[in-house]
Amino acid sequence: MCGEALPRRDAEQNKGLSPWFGLGPTGEAKPRLTSGGIAVLAILVGLAGATSGCRRNEQRFELKGKVVMVEKEKHLVTIAHEDVKGLMPAMTMPFTVPSKADLDFIAPEDQVTATLVVDGSQSWLESLYVVRTTGTPSAAANVAEANRGDEVPNYVLKNQDGKQIRLHDYRGKALLLSFIYTRCPLPEYCTLMSNNFAQIDRQLQQSPDMYAKTHLLSVSIDPNYDSPQVLRSYGAAHTERYEKETFSHWEFASGEQVKEMAQFFGLRYFPEKDEIIHGLKTVIIAPDGKVVKIYTGNDWKPEDVTNELKRVF
Repeated sequence: MCGEALPRRDAEQNKGLSPWFGLGPTGEAKPRLTSGGIAVLAILVGLAGATSGCRRNEQRFELKGKVVMVEKEKHLVTIAHEDVKGLMPAMTMPFTVPSKADLDFIAPEDQVTATLVVDGSQSWLESLYVVRTTGTPSAAANVAEANRGDEVPNYVLKNQDGKQIRLHDYRGKALLLSFIYTRCPLPEYCTLMSNNFAQIDRQLQQSPDMYAKTHLLSVSIDPNYDSPQVLRSYGAAHTERYEKETFSHWEFASGEQVKEMAQFFGLRYFPEKDEIIHGLKTVIIAPDGKVVKIYTGNDWKPEDVTNELKRVF
């Protein structure tokens, strides 16, 4: 795996997946062992010797914790983990587990140890050991979401200037929105979404006509922390216009109706201590206020979204 890109899935394989981290190397399940009614599953993910002579920027950290949620279709396991020495404090967050066979044996309440591999904007679990004490295998949770052609309610938010905005204010333009929060700790989550939006904003500027007919909106799922002042600072840093930013084309907002709004688009999230456990949803809304497309996860490309925006008109 060294010196080459991580394997990517084709369109059919990606269908229904919502990777919040970049997919790591594939692996296979090892036999389960049982003793005294406690099942132990050793899952070795990755290729033997993959790290020897490696030129990649992989960093490895020991992770211990308890499984909170299993989402098989998304290849994700949410774990309430202890402090990860040298990386982050204890929190609850989702991790990629590439092998479906591995996921079949993992269940909520399982105690796990694993190696967390972080390589640039990608991260995944390797050498995952699961000790089952009370859990039972469970299928991925289904979350209802809006469909293409559904009319979006007129949700009320407050933007980076403290001004009340409504989604219907953007009728007549194609609206691209995504959900973030400014304290999100990992680069392949909210930071990637905001960096992608910055690229889209620049791409649209190349066509004044398209720029005038589109609008970008980043919605924070952390209204208690992400005040207008925080959102303004965060947004100006991502547009790289800083004090010159007017937010006339790309706004940042939050508010009391964020939870309801997120649920409408099929986004689930919940607070855990000082963090928020969340998925990723990016939405294109037509000028008539109806859903055009919903992207789940982080594997979409800015140029693809820009082209989809152009096809709206």
